[in-house]
Amino acid sequence: MPILRYISHRCRYSLTVRLLVLLLLVNSIASACTSDSASDENNDMPNERETSLEPDTASVRRSSMAPATVSVLANPFVASRSKSNILESYFDRINSDFTVDADPIENRHKTTVTDTVYTIRFGNSMMEFYAPTQSGDLLLQVADIQSSDIVLRNNLRVGMSQTELMSQLKSLGQEVRINSTPTEVIASNREGAPISLHFYLKSGKVKRIRYEGYVD
Repeated sequence: MPILRYISHRCRYSLTVRLLVLLLLVNSIASACTSDSASDENNDMPNERETSLEPDTASVRRSSMAPATVSVLANPFVASRSKSNILESYFDRINSDFTVDADPIENRHKTTVTDTVYTIRFGNSMMEFYAPTQSGDLLLQVADIQSSDIVLRNNLRVGMSQTELMSQLKSLGQEVRINSTPTEVIASNREGAPISLHFYLKSGKVKRIRYEGYVD
């Protein structure tokens, strides 16, 4: 009987040890799975945030893209937005000798900033540009053309007939308002900035062209 009791105790002890080992193994596997799941969730979270930001960033980039060209009233000499900010683009259109003056001027909004006014003169004609230092733009604010030494966009020029002038202006579209008298034709924006082109007439032909831009 003592031998049987010993064997019985030994079997119970062996079974208990096996159960403990099994429980420890199951607990280790469960902990590892939980840790991996938490790690996977953490890794996924930044990707979700980045993905949600992409459409907004693309939208901002698209909205900030400006058209490559400008309207005739916005700039009657140069159509390309990028080239309109380069003085040489205007030099290339002048078919006579010219001079260029650069004069410093106080910024209209910040007195501590100095901007520049460029003036191109050729014969009795001139073009004046305002160049803000901080933006790097070259803004046409006034032009007074009294000869055929320069031709505007759409072949607008001194010496053209009134009939041709009206035809060219009407081709600019409904956004342009046209007012006509026997001595002057004015093309201006229907909406937006107060920009205008004045064509002074004599004997049915354009004698002079004056451009009045808008610079804020």
